[in-house]
Amino acid sequence: MEQYVIKGGIPLTGEVEIGGAKNAALAILTEAIMTDDTVTIENIPDVSDINALLGALSYIGATVDRIDRHTVSISGETIKSVSVEYEFIKKIRASYYLLGAMLGKYKKAEVPLPGGCNIGSRPIDQHLKGFRALGAVIQIKNGCILAEATNLHGAHIYLDMASVGATINIMMAASLATGRTIIENAAREPHVVDAANFLNSMGANIKGAGTEVIRIKGVEKLHGSTYTVVPDMIEAGTYMAAIAATGGDAIVKNVIPKHLEATSAKLKEMGCIIEEMDDSIRVSVNGKLGKTHIKTQPYPGFPTDMQPQVAAVLSTSKGISIVTESIFENRFKYADELMRMGANIKVEGNTAIIDGVEQLTGARVCAPDLRAGAALVIAGMMAEGVTVIDDIVYIHRGYEDFDEKLRGLGAKIERVNSEKEIQKFKLEVV
Repeated sequence: MEQYVIKGGIPLTGEVEIGGAKNAALAILTEAIMTDDTVTIENIPDVSDINALLGALSYIGATVDRIDRHTVSISGETIKSVSVEYEFIKKIRASYYLLGAMLGKYKKAEVPLPGGCNIGSRPIDQHLKGFRALGAVIQIKNGCILAEATNLHGAHIYLDMASVGATINIMMAASLATGRTIIENAAREPHVVDAANFLNSMGANIKGAGTEVIRIKGVEKLHGSTYTVVPDMIEAGTYMAAIAATGGDAIVKNVIPKHLEATSAKLKEMGCIIEEMDDSIRVSVNGKLGKTHIKTQPYPGFPTDMQPQVAAVLSTSKGISIVTESIFENRFKYADELMRMGANIKVEGNTAIIDGVEQLTGARVCAPDLRAGAALVIAGMMAEGVTVIDDIVYIHRGYEDFDEKLRGLGAKIERVNSEKEIQKFKLEVV
């Protein structure tokens, strides 16, 4: 079982480059099977979620060629099955995208109910509502969703909540439906826009992505394309939080600053100096950071996927901060782990009250999910002494070369496999 071991107290300095957005890539790689032509996707992150999805696509018969670490070509022409194996995707929430892709192309799909991090209830009722409106018959049998349509047709669909997954899934199916589809109360996240742009590059007719109303005119078929995935705003935000937490001064490269406005605004409120350039952001700190209040919201509000990381920073900020989680009810599982390191956090329902302490201290902690794991890494870099983080398999779901990139900024962090390696690290850093 791999672990991270971290020696804290070192300000992060230098430059770090951000990779492709995991959440965008998961949707785009799935959309790639909607044509029989070959599609090439560039700037995909090399993380376990992506690799598991590529395995699932290969299993159903798609031709998947990993050209290099960050580029893959896919052809859906060789697909022989619309039934996806549970083992491949039991840990990936984005498995549900295969429903929209295969329903659109083949008018039939059988996909296991999705997995992913246990951060709370994430029902897919809005996805199924959309598919039914497009003319599909939906059944749930033996842990699988079965969707089938004699003919997919356009529809006017109002989402009860601005769901990213439902927006993308309906968009996929509607792209190959007959007639026009309107999605109201659509999610506006950057990866929704990226998924729509990719479909359009394949010949789809989608307008309005990034706004609350998306209009889709169905086409008969899609064609091949070469496409580059947008930079990952959550990876970028995580490094911004880490630089702030350690009192550092560093540049986060290959980003779209507009996507980071909510994170930048909160870091500024806390006292960080944020300098935006064309495709990079410099984060620096001069003095003790202060308090702020955060409420997670759909984009362009503060992202739920950045809440744990910024909460870690707030654990040593001056004053009392209030963090309200309005998306997922189990997003505060990191709080107990931070308290093992000396943080003063009180969780009441969907709110965490964080009274900043002077200093965290190193401890043995466990990553409960992807973003909480990243938050604990940040806490370890802030803490006095050595921190050991177990269950880092969660972190590998969404961060490529996390320890290597942090070492490039000066952090003392290693990936280890045994108690012997932990002891060796401690002896070397003392």
